[in-house]
Amino acid sequence: MARARGANAVMAGAFEATYGTPPSSGYRKLPFVQSNLGEEQGLIPSDLLGYGREALPPSRDVINNDGDVVVPIDLRNFGTWLKLFFGQPSTTTVSGTSTHVFTSGAATLPSMTLEVGLPEVPSYGQNFGVRGNTMRVQMQRSGLLTATLGLIAQGENKLKASAAGTPPEAAIERFAPAQGAITRAGAALGSVVSADFTYSNNLDKVETIRSDGRIEDAEPGMVAMSGNLVVRFADTALLDQATAGTSVELSFGWAIDAARSLLFRVPSVYLPRAKTPVTGPAGVQATFPWQASRDASGKTVIATLINSVASY
Repeated sequence: MARARGANAVMAGAFEATYGTPPSSGYRKLPFVQSNLGEEQGLIPSDLLGYGREALPPSRDVINNDGDVVVPIDLRNFGTWLKLFFGQPSTTTVSGTSTHVFTSGAATLPSMTLEVGLPEVPSYGQNFGVRGNTMRVQMQRSGLLTATLGLIAQGENKLKASAAGTPPEAAIERFAPAQGAITRAGAALGSVVSADFTYSNNLDKVETIRSDGRIEDAEPGMVAMSGNLVVRFADTALLDQATAGTSVELSFGWAIDAARSLLFRVPSVYLPRAKTPVTGPAGVQATFPWQASRDASGKTVIATLINSVASY
């Protein structure tokens, strides 16, 4: 009997026309680093008395399918995840270069079917009704650039053969941390040691009474965008802004060249007043846990992906 190995695990995804209904076609292979999607159903201990000290059989609880998927932030495949979290982008194409603009706050969001396959067994977990809840990105000087996606699915079908077949895949071209840049009000922000940001759709599970024990849907709530800036204390620009209580635009992005880039623009960011602790002879650092709000245009986040993909 073959044993499943993560090295051979395959993920394929397709957007659903109807929430919770796996499509029969349109799947694409998606690169991933980790996944813990899948149904789980707990057991409730019996509360009956009068049958002695020996335990009675437990009852089954409701079914949940929440989990994190860690994916590379790359030039082509990451657009699929941006569509899941933001909705259909506005795309313009000039001379084979497409600019996809994703904006926060869509009234409705798409859902996906994600199949995670272990071909050695074989076993294929077809997770349907998948919606994007949280997206966390860590920026640092070196390492590998990934995004941790918090997903909520309606359910899972266990299959012996892949429903996705042999899906096409896009060439993987990862962005590197060394290609990253952070700007404040359009100017490069210096002395940043590390940064992270989390985008959330604050999905609200619709937990109705159903015979299958699954949720009815997961509806989008208030958009939230927050993060942390860890900077070497070289000037008082950020402290002055925090003290004044005014907002400023921050951008987080990576660029290979003019035709290959990804940029998250957060137009209205508020900084808290932060300490500048002195903990030893090394450099003094300050951490600013910022929060964003909508700007005059009504948007909290604008993500722009420039590549050669015609549409998502």
